Amino acid sequence: MSTAVAIRSLLFTFILLVFCHSAFAQISISVNFGPPAIPVYEQPICPIDGYLWIPGYWAYDYDAGYYWVPGTWIEPPQVGFLWTPGYWGWGDGVYIWHAGYWGPHVGFYGGINYGFGYGGVGYEGGRWEGGRFAYNTYVNRVNTTIIHNTYNTRVTYVSESRVSYNGGNGGAEARPTPQQESYANERHLGPVAEQTQHVQQARSNPELRASANEGKPPIAATTKPADFKTGVVASRQAGGAYKTPPPNAARSNEARPASEARPNAENRPAKNAGATPNTNGDAGELQPHKFTPPNTGNTATDKKYQQQEDKLAEKQAQDHQRLQQQQEKEHQQATKQNYNEEQQQQMEQRHTQQTQQIEQKHETQQRQLEQRQAPHQSSPKSESGAPAQKPH
Repeated sequence: MSTAVAIRSLLFTFILLVFCHSAFAQISISVNFGPPAIPVYEQPICPIDGYLWIPGYWAYDYDAGYYWVPGTWIEPPQVGFLWTPGYWGWGDGVYIWHAGYWGPHVGFYGGINYGFGYGGVGYEGGRWEGGRFAYNTYVNRVNTTIIHNTYNTRVTYVSESRVSYNGGNGGAEARPTPQQESYANERHLGPVAEQTQHVQQARSNPELRASANEGKPPIAATTKPADFKTGVVASRQAGGAYKTPPPNAARSNEARPASEARPNAENRPAKNAGATPNTNGDAGELQPHKFTPPNTGNTATDKKYQQQEDKLAEKQAQDHQRLQQQQEKEHQQATKQNYNEEQQQQMEQRHTQQTQQIEQKHETQQRQLEQRQAPHQSSPKSESGAPAQKPH
């Protein structure tokens, strides 16, 4: 156990060093067996004009295994931005998760047919027109008596496969086009706070674990993020036969340089396939702080500590969002004022420093929480199994 903790600590130190030098590293979970197929479900009606559909997907937790993150409607971080879904891809003998992001174009997402306009290439569920989002009602459920900026264009998917990963045995065989690779180099934003809260809610729900629902989650989609009680939609059926996972499925969190994100070998995605976009240390690229449920042996104490951890995680997600919005305004100002290269570098350096400072603040908060809980339990652990004061 102490050896494993030491290895994780060294890995975390390495990740921090990479981050502090503003170099890009892809932090991802790797698992030695693929996720279940994408379940069959209906899309709930769009609740608010301007919200975009974020498809459901299988995420992974070292304690819970694969769990379903329901599809939901989300307000984009800014006008003109679209969502590139994350996806599982085969590489180095494991399945690696490549996180989704917001940007002006939809990039490569593994050729996965998530449905509702995300057919594996691009997005055909809608488009931005004059500062407003227009919905394609052929693939989106929209109340046209309330939302009038709609159109209806037939969408034909290249594949009806419900496989949820790229490469490997039976996975999607798509490779990124030069255009998709260029999109991956654009400036992007990470998930908004509502998406982070939505994932946290899904991870804490035992019914959404594949081991419990066998690929047919009882909550497949929601009308609004993190609301799993009203406006929810259940799966009609699993997307394929469920296979019981082998023991010791997860490998570890890994940090990969962008140039090594995709080993080029037979049955593996090509080098740089769908590489996560470059980052200059902006807050939008931060990953949420996560805890595994406390285990003191006392149900009441566990509940209390879980509430404390959830409250802290939510507060820190809000900190991320506020800093992200502030930095985004500065990016927009830089574009309007046509910053030269030196001004751009100064801005990015300032953003990196701001991001590091907020993470140091969060590390202190998590350490203080750990100390308050220490008399009753061992250190709370993050999703990767590292001590809680080690974020991400």
